[in-house]
Amino acid sequence: MKSLTPFIKIAASSAISAVLLSGCNDDNKNDAANNTSTDASVTVTEVLTQNAKMAHAIYSDAVTTATSLKAAINAFVAKDVPTDADLSALKMLWLAAREPYGLSEVYRFREGPIDNLNDAGNMVEGEGPEGRLNAWPLGEALIDYVATGTTDGDEGTGAPGTVTNNIIADASITIDKATLASLNEAGENEANIATGYHAIEFLLWGQDLNQGVHSWTSSRDMSGGQRPVSDYNTSGGCTSGLNASGVPNTETDSVCERRKDYLAAASDLLVDDLTPIQTAWDPAGTGSHYDNFVAGGNTSLAKMLEAMGRLSFGELAGERMNIALATDSQEDEHSCFSDNTHRDIFTNAQGIVNTYTGTYTRVDGTVVDGPGIDDLLIAADASLNAELQTALDDSMTKIAAIDEQAKSGNPFDNQIQSIANGGSQVDRDRVTAAITALRNQTNVIEDAIAALGVTTGDLCQDTEQFTCE
Repeated sequence: MKSLTPFIKIAASSAISAVLLSGCNDDNKNDAANNTSTDASVTVTEVLTQNAKMAHAIYSDAVTTATSLKAAINAFVAKDVPTDADLSALKMLWLAAREPYGLSEVYRFREGPIDNLNDAGNMVEGEGPEGRLNAWPLGEALIDYVATGTTDGDEGTGAPGTVTNNIIADASITIDKATLASLNEAGENEANIATGYHAIEFLLWGQDLNQGVHSWTSSRDMSGGQRPVSDYNTSGGCTSGLNASGVPNTETDSVCERRKDYLAAASDLLVDDLTPIQTAWDPAGTGSHYDNFVAGGNTSLAKMLEAMGRLSFGELAGERMNIALATDSQEDEHSCFSDNTHRDIFTNAQGIVNTYTGTYTRVDGTVVDGPGIDDLLIAADASLNAELQTALDDSMTKIAAIDEQAKSGNPFDNQIQSIANGGSQVDRDRVTAAITALRNQTNVIEDAIAALGVTTGDLCQDTEQFTCE
């Protein structure tokens, strides 16, 4: 087993321990013809097998944590008058469920089940469940009430599209799994997200409105959304939030019943969408994606490296960090209702490290450890392996600084706030440094791709925020 220093309980290390480089020489190059390293101790097939085992473990953890959330939601909505403690417990379970899913995102961008597995169980390009699971920014006005004048960012709350009013308020809409799935991206508006982690997040936290001030241009507070538990009271105390004076907006019980129905249906659909991905990566499955991936040789190895690079550059550095920073937009941060964006960033970056090192620590503490890409690169180019380890360490160190700031009470939406709106240059520089490190990391991943003799797609195709250097 590799010697890894644990950084967080649920993931492998945030920093890659030094790997012994002695014993390698200039003749130890990757043999693309037979898909094996000339270092006989590790083959490409062994690396692929380990990566596939990790995928099954990660998605299994995602299913397990989502199922725990679903069970707790079912108990919550069964109560006529749930308590603040009940709602807080759901929030903690949602946060726990996000951890393995964040680590799984390095399995995107590689023609795998998350992107291509359709509802019929067939692999069709672009028809996977990712859009129902994790799409954002989310136009809250599609789902439930929003405060007046709270449009923010490029997407804002979005027009409801084919839906009049909002889903919860519109009694003509039947709230069930099939309906919510059909309304996702209603009216072909990508902001109209009706399902997934972030829809559930909004239903639990509500909008993050800065101590009740209906503006996202004032100085931000240190908390997430403030949805009152009375939004789920179905015994004569139903509300739809609070007005600007902090007075409840009273509703009929039927509105809160529909809100409960939505929360339950969304959690059911979340588990339904995750489970086939877990099954597709199951090593015991017949004709599963696991088998095809392991048999893929250097083609599959190339997909691993491409996913690492594309997540590093376009998705994480570009879409998830730089857009929010450049626009000073809470709506464009990934988990804007819960203020959990720092964990999204951290786990996404950690997933890249896990793929490189071949190590994943499950939610129960079990370590899934085996050959990684690093073993192949040591044989192909030991100095480049050391360079990539350094780049990954640098990214994780800078991202850990964002994470620690948020844990200490300075959430990501505060760290990106513009100076004109009361933000700190030190905070913004911290985020910029992490973005720069991720971009630099991608450049070294490109060098590793060349050294390992495989061919990938463009690592920089997923953002217009900046171009590869």
